[in-house]
Parts: sequence; C-alpha cells; structure tokens
Amino acid sequence: MKGNKMCRLHLILLYVCLILCTGCISGERKDAHVVTDEWKIKQMELLLENDPGTAMDKMDSLLPYLKDSMSYYRGIVFKSKAYMLMSRIGDASRMLRQAGSFCTSPSEEDKSDLYASVCNMEGNILARQAKFDSARVKFLQAYELYMHTGNKLKRFNVMLNLADAFLREGACDKGALWYHRSLRLADSLGLPKSQCFPVYYGLGQVYMQLHDFERCDFYFDRAGEYYDEMKPYEKGIYLNNRGNSYYYRQDYKTALKYFRRSLAHALAHPEMEYERNLTMINLGEVFLLMNQTDSASYYLSRCRDFFQKEDNNSALYYIDTQLIELALKEGNLSLAKKRLDEAVVPDFVEPNMVHIRNRYLQHYFEESKDYRRAYYYLVENSRIDDSIRSERIKMRTQEIAMKYRRDSILMKKEMLIQQAENKVLHLNQWLYGGEIVLLVFMLIAGAWIAYRSRKRDKEEWMMRNAMTSLRLKNIRNRISPHFIFNVLNREISSLKDRESNHRLYELVKLIRYNLELTESLAVTLAEELDFVKTYIGLEEQVLQPGFEFHIDIDPALDIHRVKIPVMLLQIPVENAVKHALSCKDGIRMLWIEVKKDKDCIKALVRDNGGGFKVKSNSYGTGTGMKVLSQTIQLLNSYNRYPLIMQINNVEIKERGELGCEVKFTIPLDYSYLLGRAKDTNLWKRCIEQLSLMMKRVQ
Repeated sequence: MKGNKMCRLHLILLYVCLILCTGCISGERKDAHVVTDEWKIKQMELLLENDPGTAMDKMDSLLPYLKDSMSYYRGIVFKSKAYMLMSRIGDASRMLRQAGSFCTSPSEEDKSDLYASVCNMEGNILARQAKFDSARVKFLQAYELYMHTGNKLKRFNVMLNLADAFLREGACDKGALWYHRSLRLADSLGLPKSQCFPVYYGLGQVYMQLHDFERCDFYFDRAGEYYDEMKPYEKGIYLNNRGNSYYYRQDYKTALKYFRRSLAHALAHPEMEYERNLTMINLGEVFLLMNQTDSASYYLSRCRDFFQKEDNNSALYYIDTQLIELALKEGNLSLAKKRLDEAVVPDFVEPNMVHIRNRYLQHYFEESKDYRRAYYYLVENSRIDDSIRSERIKMRTQEIAMKYRRDSILMKKEMLIQQAENKVLHLNQWLYGGEIVLLVFMLIAGAWIAYRSRKRDKEEWMMRNAMTSLRLKNIRNRISPHFIFNVLNREISSLKDRESNHRLYELVKLIRYNLELTESLAVTLAEELDFVKTYIGLEEQVLQPGFEFHIDIDPALDIHRVKIPVMLLQIPVENAVKHALSCKDGIRMLWIEVKKDKDCIKALVRDNGGGFKVKSNSYGTGTGMKVLSQTIQLLNSYNRYPLIMQINNVEIKERGELGCEVKFTIPLDYSYLLGRAKDTNLWKRCIEQLSLMMKRVQ
C-alpha cells in the first residue's frame, strides 16, 4: 500500500517501574523491587521495541504490586503499546480505555502527562486504522498537554506523529511544516542527529508524494546513515517507504529489492505482523506491474485475510483495486466487474490510492468499451497530477521563503553578535579603567593601614607602660609594709601553739600568689577564687563579728578551665572590704556569683556596705580599678565581642539596705592573646621590672 505505513509509536512513559530484579522467593512470598533508575527505564523501552512479548510478561508480573496508582496506569499504557506492536489492536484499545477512565476521574494528583500518553497512543491506533482526521485530533490534544507539562522530548515525538497524519491525509505542506518544526525543537534540545532520522525519512515521503525524487533521495539517504541505530519497526518503515519512492518513479526492480528486504526483516521479527502484511501488498503491486500475475496473486491473497481481521478498510480498498487489475490482466472481465462491485468503500481514501484506483478503473472501462467513463478517470488522474505539481511549486515557494527567513534571522543574529562584541569591548575598557582606580585605591588603603598599624602599636606600647606603672603602684599600695606588719603583729600575738601559725602561712601564700599574678593577663576562675578566699580568710577576723561571705558558682562551669582577666574579682572584693564593709556597723555581707548565660559568663561582686561613694572613710588611691579598666580596654581591642564592666548601687531587698554591685559580662570565646605578641620581649621586660619592684617592697 503506497504511502501507507505504520505510524511511529513515540510513547515515552514518564515513570515506568519495570524491573523485577533480585527477587527472592521464600515459600509462596515474592518481593518485587521497582527500579526507577533512568538507565533501567531506557533498557526496558529498548526491550519493548525489540521483544514486546517479553516486556509485557514482565509488566504483567509487576502490575499486582503497583495497586491502583499512577505507576499502575503507566504500566497499563505500556501494555497497550506492546499489544499494538503485536498487532492486537482490540486489546490495545481496551487498555487505553482503562487508563483513560482513570485520567478523567477527579483527583488531586496531576495526571496531565499520563493522559497525554493515552491520547498519543489512541492517535496511533486511529492512524493504524486509516482514521487520520480523528488521529490528528488526538495528536493535537497530546501536543497541548505536553506543552502544559513542559516535556519537550515527548512533544518532539508527538510532532512527528502529527506530521505523519497530515502527510497521510495528503496535506504535504502541513506535514512538511510539522517535520521542520520538530527539527527546530530537536536543535533546541541538543538531540544528536542520530535521533532525527524519523524526520529525515518523513521529509523523504513528503517529496516522494510530490514526485520530487532528487530531494526525496537526499532525505532518505540521510536517514539511511542511521539504519543500524533504528528500532525494528523503524527499519520496516524506512525500507517500505524507500521501496515506494522507486515504485513512484517506475523503477520496479529497485523497488522490489527494498520490499524484499522489508519482508525478510518483518519475518525475522514475528511480532511485526502488520508490517509483514503491508509489505506483501506492495510486493503484489510491483509483481502486478511487472506482469508476474502468479506472484501478485500469491501475495495479495495472503495478506487480505489479515486486514479483514484488522478491519482496515483503507488496506482492503487498495487490495481490491489490485485484484481488479489482476483480473483484467488475466483477461477475466466478469471477475473484474464482480470485484469492483464487491470492493470496500472506506470513508477516507488517501490521494495516492485514489490515483492508483483511477488508473485501474480507466483500464477496466477501456476493456469494457465504456470510453466515456474511462476518459473521466483519465481526466481525474490528470487533475491529481496537476494538483501534485501545484503542491510541488507551493512547497518550493515555501522552502524559498523559509530559507529567506532563516538567512534573515542569521543575518540579524550576526548583527546582534557584532553589537554584543562592541558592548563587550566598551565594557572591557571600563573594566581596565576600574582596575587602575582599584589599584590606586588599594595602594592608598595599604599606606593608610600601615600608618594606622604603626599608630596602634605606639598606643598599645603606651597603654602597656601605663598599665605596668599602675600595677606596680597598686602592688606598692596593696601590699604595703604597714599592712604586712599589722597582720603579722596581730597573728603573732594570738599564737598559742604551732597550729595557730596557719594564718601566717596564708599571708605568705597571698604575697607569693600576688606576685605570680603579675606575670599574666588571665587566670583560671579557680585560681582567682582561691586568691579571694585566702584574702577574705586573712581579713575575716577584722570584719567579725557579723561578717557573712557567700560564693555561688554555676555547676555548669568548669572553674579549672574557664579563664578570666587577672584580678577581675580580687580588686572589687578588696575595694568592698576596704571602702564599704570595714567601716560598717552591724551585719556585713559580701557575695560573689558566677553563672553561665547563653554564650557568655556573668560574674558579680556585691556588698551591703551602703553603696558606691566617691570618697570613703578609708582612703584609697583607686589604682586597682584603673589597672582593671585598662586591662579590659586593652583586651577588648583584640576581641570581636567586648568584656563589659558595670558598677551600680543596688538595693539589698532582704535587708532593706543599699549596696554596691560590680558586674562583668565575659563572652565564652574571649581571647587573652594580644595581637602584637605577641611582642613578648616588651612584656618580659615589664614583668622583670615588676618582679624587681616586688622584691624591693618585700
């Protein structure tokens, strides 16, 4: 049958769970593992095209595990394609009706892609039955759905089916248009040329029907380059239509060669029953034209029953046409008349078949001496030939217009590229200028940073000197001979036995520890608390009676690992004892609290000595707080988050008294390393001077 071929079944399943792999059978239980890997899906699709029977068996084994789900109905559509490849059109239609009813039922799940696959398959079945107008409607519906889902690869396949449908209806211009559109889409998707051969042999058929055999051969040759990569049914399409191209130019020997190859290929694949019988029709036609009536009768009689079972009126119409001519060649006019009277009359007949039927009817009426009707069919065929020539001219005009548009687009693109290059050149000039400005700015910034660094080093050196001087002064004031001798006299006069000299040892410990603290910027919380306890233990006798000392440490803190600035608690405690509690009557209370709060440590020293006073009865120099402030200021300059010190008067609610509270907020990641040694030589000299001063004080 000329021009009649099996439409491509370009059904791409979005999600097919197909592999029953590593299935372990234990007793009567079988575990199915659904593999969704893309490589596995491609392998299964290849199996479907080459061995649809085996692919369908695997799907039948898998479907019971998928239940009533999207994957289940994708498997149903998969089975419909397998049935169609096996020429079981009734079963294929039944599968599609089942999947279609699921797609049209209300559901929150998006079924557009699955429904598009159903429409595409329905179009293929209608095209197989030569109902091309209905098939075209289904293909357009699938095309719109894939436009909605954005699946361009599946849209490419549906465009090929649409082009085939238009071509089979005789609309060569529209068929060529959709083939060219599919080529543009393939270019935009970056598909390799090896996947575009269906477009090439589709265009070959367009020019075959227009009898432009030069361009027809050009496209068939391009498709033939990828013959080894074609699927079995695609090879059948190529061979059958390549033979048709030689049939139309009346080169029957070459046409016979391709038809025989097509038949041998179809016989090698038992599932290709439709293609096998289609090729037999074409073989019967060629043998008939070569006056080999026995061979023609053999092939035509073998294929007629199949197409009757398929209810393919288009194929039966073509077979009846050849049988009429066969009876005429055998000289049996009455048999020819009988076959003409009993011939099938389909709703739609392809233009090529009409042309062939008219030629044979002309022959029949010539033999019947009815020259008026013979002339009528001669004129009809002339009109069809004129129409084909007109279509060829129109196609040539459209190709020239398309080439002009393509050249115009290319020229416009070249102009845009040139403009873009000019813009890039202009931008590069600005970039070079910007780089120069940036380089100058970086040089200036580098000089400024170097200046600020030197200035900062100078300020740090001056601050260290000032801090060292204040520390030395504080040591002289805190550990004065007057304080030491008073305590020693008090302790010695109270000695009764050897065990009573404990306080004297504590004093020695205090002096030694104080000297050690001067060598670092930070100590552990445990060391600082030990110093404070020792100091309070020595001063407790003076503060009694009525002195209460409380230390509250958060259990979440490891006092042996947590570090704080040196003398952070010591100096506020000494100030509280010296300036507040020593001159207070009644109950004297002193609190130390250290707690963890989120990402910081909060430490406070509180007393009930009447609050902070600018001048107290006990005269002091104030150097302790100055040392502490400058130490904190120095450390803060090398930390992102500062250590904060606050001094406030607070109300002691449980006693209704006023007190002073010194509060510190220390970040957990607070660093006690100075950025410039870090410059250890200067610091060592300061420590040496401090040690020398302490020795002189002692």
